[in-house]
Amino acid sequence: MSSTSTDFQDPGAVKDAGVLETRLIDIGYERFARDVWGRTALLTRGVSDFSDLFSANAVDELVSRRGLRTPFLRVAKGGSTLPESSFTSPAGVGATISDQLDDTELWRKFADGATLVLQALHRTWEPVSSFSTQLSTELGHPVQANAYITPPQNRGFDDHYDIHDVFVLQIEGTKRWIIHEPVHVDPLRSQPWTDRRSAVAEAAQGKAYIDTVLEPGDVLYLPRGWLHAAEAQGKVSIHLTLGVHNWTRYALAEQLAQAALAALNDDPEMRRSLPLGVDGPDGDIAAVRKRLAEAVVEADSASLFHRTRRGQGRPSPLGPVAQLAAVEGLGPESLVRLRDALEARLEGSRLTTRVGWLDFAEANLSTVRRLLDGGDHLAADLGIELVERLLRAGVLVPAEQSH
Repeated sequence: MSSTSTDFQDPGAVKDAGVLETRLIDIGYERFARDVWGRTALLTRGVSDFSDLFSANAVDELVSRRGLRTPFLRVAKGGSTLPESSFTSPAGVGATISDQLDDTELWRKFADGATLVLQALHRTWEPVSSFSTQLSTELGHPVQANAYITPPQNRGFDDHYDIHDVFVLQIEGTKRWIIHEPVHVDPLRSQPWTDRRSAVAEAAQGKAYIDTVLEPGDVLYLPRGWLHAAEAQGKVSIHLTLGVHNWTRYALAEQLAQAALAALNDDPEMRRSLPLGVDGPDGDIAAVRKRLAEAVVEADSASLFHRTRRGQGRPSPLGPVAQLAAVEGLGPESLVRLRDALEARLEGSRLTTRVGWLDFAEANLSTVRRLLDGGDHLAADLGIELVERLLRAGVLVPAEQSH
């Protein structure tokens, strides 16, 4: 890999006002990063109107008209998740799908006090998708979005903690949130709250760190590990939970270890069998430990890190009909730009993205670097042949289609 690389955007360097500052917090990016991120809960009142992102009408549309299947929806009541078979049914004539959402069964369960959880809205509802992508770019961590729709005076889940940070955006109705400090700080994905049920239950009986009712426009930030339970008040409550799947130092350690082990594949001494009759590794462990430590020091995990991060998200939607029209109508005055959320990265002469990689001749590299600024460009300035290649690869899109 070349030692020189160019990112489409360095998420860690984003400091300008974005959706975090303008719609989720009122203390500024720098203060949030320094004093709050991963450290403590934060309640922000009336920071934004979220009706453009989600609504009760959106819930009804998704449940009754979009043909969603599991696991795009869960149903919970009394702290337990209901079996999928209790709210799904065959799709009817023309579709041999047995597990689409059954809106009648969902209505009955909702009327009986169950919470509907619309999962992965960053894949099924465009306003939420665009917002989640922007937030992920600003934070430098993958973001998913779920919606929780809870009938009055009901709760879907008992006290628990998440293994990712969350921003809770109250959309409609009100919900009482009771927050307690962690019993296990910064849990990893392999350390769910169910491993500490008794400690969680005991801590939930203590004095709350926050006990408040969220109203539309309020935002609650919780680092992973913070205990929480929520109950709808006098009306149906709808809130969005934006889950931030944190990159951690442990994850970086995993990347280094993988890179080191990959390097040891090419070491004949490391591939050699242990002697016959060996009772244990004691005679070789010191040498192995030394070589492994050297491999970790020598390892370049950058490409592995970026490849893993690319795999944790998807690029912005691409319409095949519109894209074909862009190719067929391509001319000098055509305006194009890099497709959003590609995680594009130029490594030497290779452009790696979420939709694959492309190699370029030296003469094209300066033009490719220009595209990485994310701005709009005339096809004539880039070269028609290059633009067509990138349109066909799904890397470029018409400028008006990209947002």
